[in-house]
Amino acid sequence: MNLIQPFAALRPAAGRADDVVAPPYDVLSTEEARGRASGRPWSFLHISKPEIDLPAGTDPYAPEVYAKGADNLRNMIQAGVLVRDPAPCYYAYRIVMGSHSQTGIVAAASVADYDTNRIRKHEFTRPDKEDDRVRQIDALDAQTGPVLLAYPAAPEVDAILAAASSGAPDSDAELDGVRHTVWVIHDATIQARITAAFNAMPALYIADGHHRSASASRIAAARRAANPGHTGAEPYNFFLSVIFPAHEMRIMDYNRVITDLNGLSAETFLERVGSAFSVTPAAEAVKPAHPGSFGLYLAGRWYRLDIRPNLVPADPVGRLDVSLLQNNLIAPILAITDPRRDKRIDFVGGIRGLAELEKRVNSGEMALALSLHPTRMEDLMAVADANEVMPPKSTWFEPKLADGLASHVLG
Repeated sequence: MNLIQPFAALRPAAGRADDVVAPPYDVLSTEEARGRASGRPWSFLHISKPEIDLPAGTDPYAPEVYAKGADNLRNMIQAGVLVRDPAPCYYAYRIVMGSHSQTGIVAAASVADYDTNRIRKHEFTRPDKEDDRVRQIDALDAQTGPVLLAYPAAPEVDAILAAASSGAPDSDAELDGVRHTVWVIHDATIQARITAAFNAMPALYIADGHHRSASASRIAAARRAANPGHTGAEPYNFFLSVIFPAHEMRIMDYNRVITDLNGLSAETFLERVGSAFSVTPAAEAVKPAHPGSFGLYLAGRWYRLDIRPNLVPADPVGRLDVSLLQNNLIAPILAITDPRRDKRIDFVGGIRGLAELEKRVNSGEMALALSLHPTRMEDLMAVADANEVMPPKSTWFEPKLADGLASHVLG
């Protein structure tokens, strides 16, 4: 079976991409989505967050929510706002955010290769979030939220996508200052070259979308068991993916803010930090320039922290900056041993800048902030290759994918 294959996408009709395109379903609250969709009847939020069309206070996981999403999808198809391509295609997809640009491919990725870990994971999933996506996919009979994947070095694929994205696009939309552009790859010869090039790759890597890929696996298993004529070629054996070259993907810093010093004075805290890190006062906000270096904002002052080299282990998880900080400062000094659940710690995406860290400490809401160097793609891939799991809040990918530009119909 192929690692990826073309599919007949359900896409915005010509000229309708700006009407449809929406942020990913999981980055907005219900109220935020309701506001964003107000006056926009064709926003994909009516499909991805359909509780916005039901009375306020409706449980977003209620059966009527999934049914409403299916109704809204049918309505958008009947109105001609969304149309399905007549034949399977690949789709070149470019995202431009400021000076950053990345060009990848929209494809259907193999569930079987996900199940055997050729499509590699680096996060645990939560059953409740998987259940939500399973119910959503079953109700719509389509996958509408793409999984963000990365492919390792493949100059041939890069060249094919560069050529495919050089002409007039088939859809072009702007969302929150980010441009999303799609080119349809109809040519069967080029499609075959792409399929063969991906089949030659040792692995693909999930960057974001672990719950979406896990739910696709569950859907495939259930439908396979219920289908006595199962062949392996059915659409449910594949899941909607956007795959970028790893070298073009951008991970931003994912910083930490903490409510208190665990009963320590600032002086004692800094003294204890000094056992694992060199501590250097800084005249300005510290944006770490390399792995193993961190910024600390405490009592109106910035410090640069550098981990002592003998404390950096060789294993791919232990050497991550998020692990070094957790294992040498946050857990032993501040007694936060479960950052996934402890309410004393919060996380701030690097897109918000270091000023956000200062703001939250200066307001008195937090006692200190810690800035990190971004996790590198090669580190993420090393963790996945080792079949290990990254600590929570290790990666913040920007720019985000958009919802609505391509959906994978299962029926």
